[in-house]
Amino acid sequence: MLFSQQKNMILRQISRLTVLLLIAFASAWLLSANGTAAQEHLLYVGTYTDHGSKGIYAYRFDSSSGKLASLGLAAETAEPSFLAVDSSGRFLYAVNEVLSYKSQPTGAVSAFAIHPESGKLSLLNEVSSHDQGPAHITLDRTGKNALISNYTLGSAAVLPVMEDGRLGEASSFVQHKGSSINPERQKGPHAHAIALSPDNRFAVVADLGLDQLLVYRFDATKGTLGEKPEVVKTMPGAGPRHLVFSSDGRFLYVINELQSTIATYSYNAETGALHELQTISTLPQGYRGTSTAAEIEIHPSENFLFASNRGDDSVATFAINSSTGTLTLVGTVPSGGKTPRNIAIDPTGAWLLVANQDSDNVVVFRVDRKTGQLTSTGARVTVQSPTCLKFVPLQ
Repeated sequence: MLFSQQKNMILRQISRLTVLLLIAFASAWLLSANGTAAQEHLLYVGTYTDHGSKGIYAYRFDSSSGKLASLGLAAETAEPSFLAVDSSGRFLYAVNEVLSYKSQPTGAVSAFAIHPESGKLSLLNEVSSHDQGPAHITLDRTGKNALISNYTLGSAAVLPVMEDGRLGEASSFVQHKGSSINPERQKGPHAHAIALSPDNRFAVVADLGLDQLLVYRFDATKGTLGEKPEVVKTMPGAGPRHLVFSSDGRFLYVINELQSTIATYSYNAETGALHELQTISTLPQGYRGTSTAAEIEIHPSENFLFASNRGDDSVATFAINSSTGTLTLVGTVPSGGKTPRNIAIDPTGAWLLVANQDSDNVVVFRVDRKTGQLTSTGARVTVQSPTCLKFVPLQ
């Protein structure tokens, strides 16, 4: 009898503990779903190594506090000016923005395995970018292709991504031709970035030197760009630099470096056609100094868009009209340094980080989820010549 009572008591305690554990698990899940739970991420910082850095640097980022903790040099590599991370968070890719690779007049692209415990990167392989000065890399929606923009002579290439994360030799290469009106910056083509449409059927290349958006049909199975792109001309002298699609694929936003503007386009998913809806300045009203626009990012809520200005050294916030796609300037804030080349929003949407290239720092801002306004937290870290920021969530 006594044994039976003890057994029942133990079973009741186990049941209570199980219920408490289930409640705790459910609460944690709900908090995570609402974006309020603490979550750690890795932050990788690409740099220009001809300014004193050694390659790619790693940090732990706490999304509950907005604080960064240095993990040191993740990988030593030359001029890793732009980075991309695969959807699984296992691999990182970097363009090596050089003019010579293995004694050939071309840049390179490096593939790394990510070690989440330490933040270190292990080099898997390097391949040619098939042209000089690669400036941008993006992965297609399948994760099986890396698309590269070569700035110096204006070309684009597709590199296959293997199952083990390594890169293959180019499966497609296109060379741009022509010029535009700026005698210093547009004597020839300068492909600066590529964006894939949400359905992965089209690749849009922003060519700063041509004042053009070139819309290529993209075959993800073969890893090829179509031979005859549709050409969308921007305003002469605009200098399209980077670009981003809305998640529903209805709109494309292009930041124009030379005129410090953002152009909004409607997008036809069936044909790949673009139609300009609006062009708006990224600078404060009345600004008269010299400045060039750099980076563009959409907030995870899709309610706001952010852009960086080099010269004015500021970050601009725009409200997005969900119906029309057009933008309204909310305001600008100082970037906390000099030459904000890149910005990145953490996966929770609570923080925006700025890489100030010429003041050697990365600065953390809090994002107001209702208004999109940015507030400096005072948190910053020193990095020599930072050029790109990429988050990797830690599971």
